[in-house]
Amino acid sequence: MSVQVKICGITRVEDALIAQQAGADALGLVMYSKSSRYVNLQQAIEIRQAIATDTLCVVLLVNADKEFVKQVIAEVKPDLLQFHGDESADFCQQFDFPFIRALRMRDDLDISAEARAYYNAYGLLFDAWNPNQYGGTGEQFDWQRLPTERDFHLILAGGLNPLNVAEAVEAARPDMVDVSGGVESSAGIKDEQKMRAFINNAKAVSDA
Repeated sequence: MSVQVKICGITRVEDALIAQQAGADALGLVMYSKSSRYVNLQQAIEIRQAIATDTLCVVLLVNADKEFVKQVIAEVKPDLLQFHGDESADFCQQFDFPFIRALRMRDDLDISAEARAYYNAYGLLFDAWNPNQYGGTGEQFDWQRLPTERDFHLILAGGLNPLNVAEAVEAARPDMVDVSGGVESSAGIKDEQKMRAFINNAKAVSDA
């Protein structure tokens, strides 16, 4: 089975259309105002309308308040939420809505404990640890830290690009790979050739 590919940080309808045509399985919209890839509610709704039913729409949130999460669910109508901040398991689970839990790979992160806490998540996304940023750093972590035997959907992020994604898929055997800056010409502006190369290189390994 081919690894799935998520292109995150989509800020324009045209990039959403190109990513889907190139074979992306999921698109991520960042609704976190401190991100260089931030989209507001109206922009998110507009991009959402350009995402086909066979492509997952994921809205990334960072420490959002409960009412805003409910508003996103009601108005953007994503397929999945991605909690990328310091949200507790109770917070993520209270909405009775499918979600991805992002985990930043601190040295002391207990993956087994996190998997138990977020047992009902759609997937666990592993990203590089940076004390000053909630993702989008372009930094990599040691893929060997990820468990080869697991009972959860593993999403690999953190510094991926067209040149290293094949190696990443070989090393970690993720269910999905997630890229943002690695396929951009500038922050929030996707590069068509990089997106196509990333998707092709990721899927070529898992199809082999």
